[in-house]
Amino acid sequence: MGRIFETRKATMFARWNKMAKVFTRISKDIAIAVKAAGPNPKDNPSLRRALQNARGANMPKDKVEAAIKRASGQDQQAYEVVLYEGYAPHGIAVVVETATDNVVRTVANVRVGFKNHGGNLGTTGSVAFQFQRMGVFRLSPEGLDQDTLEMELIDHGLEEMGESTGEKGEKQLVIRCAYANFGTLGAALEERKLPVLSADLEYVAQTPVELPEDKAKEVLEMIDALEQDEDVQRVFHNLA
Repeated sequence: MGRIFETRKATMFARWNKMAKVFTRISKDIAIAVKAAGPNPKDNPSLRRALQNARGANMPKDKVEAAIKRASGQDQQAYEVVLYEGYAPHGIAVVVETATDNVVRTVANVRVGFKNHGGNLGTTGSVAFQFQRMGVFRLSPEGLDQDTLEMELIDHGLEEMGESTGEKGEKQLVIRCAYANFGTLGAALEERKLPVLSADLEYVAQTPVELPEDKAKEVLEMIDALEQDEDVQRVFHNLA
């Protein structure tokens, strides 16, 4: 176990609306989960995960309850999860995950986000082969015996475990598993009542690409622009 590789975050671009964006993303995750399997977290693992992420992001309880209520209504719009692939400047592979009620609007906005920053929107499958879809859990490491935990979780699908830092520089323990083992590992963490900060399915870059700081900044500017779009949920890339 050691320091785990995570693609560089666009933290140099602080935004006033960042927290609002996080809450919007979680609200969409809640809506998609409720539409798929109902409003009861006990019977809906995707909803449990979204609620877990809401707690980790300190999303107010009234906003969470309102998101569930809206999603349970008959007139709530249905979101479609759509992936877009392409290249940022300097050959950096990018996968954009969106949740949209208007695909025409979304693809137009994503295309502009790539084009205006020196990138190119590609076709389905053009870069996805460079990533592996994995379950990714982030925990607070405080009070954890990491070596013991690692041994316990191997039987539940653990593939990678290591230390990282959050956007504010706080220490985190990152745990990864294969996509197929996401539910099994999540249940094991729940059973142990561990301090899970977030749980997501992510596209993890298999071969990170190093760039000098000036070129990396160009890539991060494009990623930041994409992340600000209201339909974009997450952006993954292979910049080291």
